[in-house]
Amino acid sequence: MKTNIPVAVAAVSSVVDPQAWTTEFETVMELVSGRFARPEAARNAADLVAGLVSDLERKNCWTIAERSGHSTPDRLQHLLSRAARDVGGVRDDLRRYVADRLLGPGEEGVLVVDETGDLKKGTATVGVQRQYTGTAGRVENAQVAVFLTLVGARGHTFIDRALYLPRCWVEDLRRRHQAGVPDNVEFATKPALAAAMITHAVTGGVPAGWVTGDEVYGACPKLRAAIRGLGLGYVLAVASNHRATYPGAEEPDLASDLALTIGPWQRLSAGPGAKGHRYYSWARTRIEPEPHSNCHHWLLIRRNDTTGELAYYRCWHPEPVALTDLVAVAGKRWRIEENFQAAKGHVGLDQHQVRRWDSWHRWTTLAMAAHALLTIVAATTRDTDTTTGLIPITLPEARRLLLTTWQRAKSLTHALHWSHWRRQHQHRAQQAHYRHRGDPAPP
Repeated sequence: MKTNIPVAVAAVSSVVDPQAWTTEFETVMELVSGRFARPEAARNAADLVAGLVSDLERKNCWTIAERSGHSTPDRLQHLLSRAARDVGGVRDDLRRYVADRLLGPGEEGVLVVDETGDLKKGTATVGVQRQYTGTAGRVENAQVAVFLTLVGARGHTFIDRALYLPRCWVEDLRRRHQAGVPDNVEFATKPALAAAMITHAVTGGVPAGWVTGDEVYGACPKLRAAIRGLGLGYVLAVASNHRATYPGAEEPDLASDLALTIGPWQRLSAGPGAKGHRYYSWARTRIEPEPHSNCHHWLLIRRNDTTGELAYYRCWHPEPVALTDLVAVAGKRWRIEENFQAAKGHVGLDQHQVRRWDSWHRWTTLAMAAHALLTIVAATTRDTDTTTGLIPITLPEARRLLLTTWQRAKSLTHALHWSHWRRQHQHRAQQAHYRHRGDPAPP
């Protein structure tokens, strides 16, 4: 196969700007450094974020500390568990940074809410219980969290997170104390967590015009009311048995029944995909306002013309909007799924080995910072890339190119030190487990 190496190298050189990318990393870390009580903690946070972005196969305090040149993982473990820092302030700084870099002048973003689960063993990790998680597609022993994503024309990334604490955890004072759950944390449903994050984002200055989410959130009237109270429109998925009322009708009908009489249908794209535009047939009908609300309410229906499958959305906006606007917002919901896939696959969002409340929030917030960094590096590179015949720089490709700009110095002495430390620590842990079971320990 014939290749043109000089041309390929020139193309790569035209998009790789090591100094600019290093400056972007430093900008992110400098942005949040003021939230740490000591400069050592800020430096350790930078090492952790760099490790999360790295090509480590498994990302935890041990592997990242070894990569960063630390002699033990103690500094990173201290960062996650005991170091004085304002983790809420880091989240707020990150949210402003993302909004400033991903949204253009006058642009209003779309807020997307969804939950994800991390499969766990045992019962000690904060929030874990047997519960349904879309990660496994069934009921599993898992920890579930709700995330908020900001979608703009230049990209999309997380701007908030909330750990879902099941009622059995909230009511168990012993487990709460062992996991470090603050006394003021009360039980909240996933839609309630979503409402709090959306409110915090809007009151914090994020310029957003719409909210979208799946059936878990569309079915909650309190969440819909909270979004309307903020003046944002919404396109929220609902189930086929969701009830809505035609104007003038005496009784509400099932969404599936309304679909039998709705029309006309229009074939529209919900946005570009990897293999082409995602075309469906769409139709909408006006529905009666909910109590204590006004303006414009619709039921939006999406039909897969290949399978005939229908999906339903409850929509609201303070002003009249076109069907194409509702379809465009509905199509943004998939962006958060892309974020989950990228964050778990590339920045170790789900690879934390922490059990306590504070540690989970610290790891997750820094993983969000790593994902935001890659998102903005990719967006900035796309802005300046003038090469033709190539797809735009993706987040995984930006990560690979970014890693080429970072030196990873390792000496044989350092590698042998970590081998000895790791095996020694594992031996102590093995001995402790055998003693706990009352079994004779191996030599």
